Amino acid sequence: MPARELQEQLNTLREQLEQNPPLSAEERTDLHELMAQIESQIELETKTQDSSLSDGVNLAVERFELEHPAIAGTLRNIVQTLGNIGI
Repeated sequence: MPARELQEQLNTLREQLEQNPPLSAEERTDLHELMAQIESQIELETKTQDSSLSDGVNLAVERFELEHPAIAGTLRNIVQTLGNIGI
């Protein structure tokens, strides 16, 4: 089930953040807000197109790609899963 896969990826991202990578307070806050949006979307299990969530995750990928490649990789997986479930 894609929602389960998305939740697993979100858990991976949460674990990565618990390892306290060198992020600014703003970056950490932005990621937590993004994770909350993703969790809300999973809970709703909506099949409507919500490009703002995907756009937000894509922007986060670009933001973290150079300095935090592991986080960016997990975010890329989240984008892929969102696409697979029609979000």
